[in-house]
Amino acid sequence: MTANRFFGGHPETRALSEVDRVQFLDTTLRDGEQAPGVSLTPEEKARIAQGLDRADIDFIEAGSACTGPGERETIQRVTDLDLDATVTSFCRGIKNDIDLALDCGVDGIDLVVPASDRHVEGKVGTDHDANVANTVELVEYAKDHGLWVEVIGEDGSRADVDYLVEVLGGAIDSGADRICYADTVGHATPDETLERVAALAELGPTSTHTHDDLGLAVTNALVSIAAGADFVHGTINGIGERAGNVALEEVAIALSHGYDVPSMDLTEVYDLAQLIAKFTGIPLAPNKAVVGENAFTHESGIHTDGTLKDDAMYEPYPPETVGRERRLALGKHAGRAGVEATLAERDIEVDDDHLDDIVARVKELGDRGKRVTDADLLAIAEDVRGTDRDRRVELLDLTAVSGVSPPTASVRLSVDDEVREQAATGSGPVDAAMNAAEVALSHSADAALESYHVDAITEGTDAIVTVEVEMSRGDDHVTVTASDSDITRASVTAMVDAMDRLVADDDEQVIAD
Repeated sequence: MTANRFFGGHPETRALSEVDRVQFLDTTLRDGEQAPGVSLTPEEKARIAQGLDRADIDFIEAGSACTGPGERETIQRVTDLDLDATVTSFCRGIKNDIDLALDCGVDGIDLVVPASDRHVEGKVGTDHDANVANTVELVEYAKDHGLWVEVIGEDGSRADVDYLVEVLGGAIDSGADRICYADTVGHATPDETLERVAALAELGPTSTHTHDDLGLAVTNALVSIAAGADFVHGTINGIGERAGNVALEEVAIALSHGYDVPSMDLTEVYDLAQLIAKFTGIPLAPNKAVVGENAFTHESGIHTDGTLKDDAMYEPYPPETVGRERRLALGKHAGRAGVEATLAERDIEVDDDHLDDIVARVKELGDRGKRVTDADLLAIAEDVRGTDRDRRVELLDLTAVSGVSPPTASVRLSVDDEVREQAATGSGPVDAAMNAAEVALSHSADAALESYHVDAITEGTDAIVTVEVEMSRGDDHVTVTASDSDITRASVTAMVDAMDRLVADDDEQVIAD
């Protein structure tokens, strides 16, 4: 079975390169929030919606108005933003759901009706004819109230094709703006997707909603487009129930890079992905396509050398396409060219002897299983060359009190020669002290604590502990360790040193009040 079967060589498909544009409906705020453990506040949903709008996402499904008053407040918060995107609410096949959506001021609804026998009979408890009649009635009601209407055939990938056409054909005939094929449980193969979407596309404007349970979400989305769909449902980062929805950024880059078909503003993708990862608590896998940390990171000496000679040597598209920057990572596979280039980026020149020593120490750290960050490299270079650097962020004083409720800490920092003092509370003295340091550094530095790890390196009640923190700022990551008999001081020292490394190369004062 060749790719041509789906993407232009099959009688029921079209060449993707002939498609003018594909629209996206982002359901991060609805289907994405249904991922276990995810609960977004109204403020978080509003910020994500604004990010989606900046990325030129055409439709934003803000939630399900039927969920409750809190969800309706959140949807209303999104509709009040006056976005360019069309804002919708997910509705069940119940008239009251439409009324609740109307109360939220949405532009349209995504009306889900059962399509498979399992859902028609087992879930809803109705029959085929009554389901069609109810769908028609609800579409007419929603259109009479001025809503954009999309009808989703739930579990469409396991539905009888003829009945799927009947129920969604009834929706189109009664005025629905579009119909949607839904692979609700990620069941479908590309062949099955092609068959169903091609049949629906003959009825009218058709969307596709794919899940990744078989690892086929992107493939099935592309097959759907080849079969006639021009509208894809999905989420940023591919979050969602079970294995997640199709990742819109992956569909977008496949369309853009592979077929020159526009969909969204890809330059906004990385910032949006990080924002959603932060708010949902679902981290980005390092090897994730497009937005993963390793997507444009090169460690191998061969790859690094090739990349330095030709940016495209080991990359399918430039990182700037998706708002990224290229990184040369260092470890046991590092070579002279990569180390020298990374130092040059920091305006550090070394002679051959120093370079040999630095490369040897980088490899030694890599052999111990440590990822060598820019901060590690700079520290090594400073030691080998016998030089010191000018600090921009420094810890001057720290006080932590744990005998109170809640524990409290205060810090005094020097930031760009300005002394700052800040106090904060936390779940313990370490948490309180790090909170105080974070506030003192201020969020305008736009840095995030990625990981925190503690090891005791001596025994006894006065044991020396080593704290390792990883912090990030955009595509820059640093890992810094600090050792002390006081775990609170070690933690704050490591955090402050990491921040100092992250801002070391900025010409402007980036840590503002």
